[in-house]
Amino acid sequence: MSETAIRQGAGGELLLSGVLDYRSGPALREQGRQLIAASTASALLLDCAAVEKSSSVGLSLLLAFMRDARAAGKSLKVRGLPQDMQGIARVSGLHELLDLPA
Repeated sequence: MSETAIRQGAGGELLLSGVLDYRSGPALREQGRQLIAASTASALLLDCAAVEKSSSVGLSLLLAFMRDARAAGKSLKVRGLPQDMQGIARVSGLHELLDLPA
């Protein structure tokens, strides 16, 4: 199992990794908010390819990060969403907001 983290990548990229659940969610939420606010990029890309497992907390984090970006006048796109998160997004009707296929 890899470290659960959100890190700044190159050129407005944010890298989310590890297990997203009630234990890791609060710290990731705050770290992501800070990274989004500090970024000088106007368009951010949240790469979720290294997420190993996620509960609904992961989807909640994505929505919070989208709100943070919008409040900062930035766009945020999501890439590499794992299958479990895609399933939760479809069931909850959020696949269109996350730009996922139906």
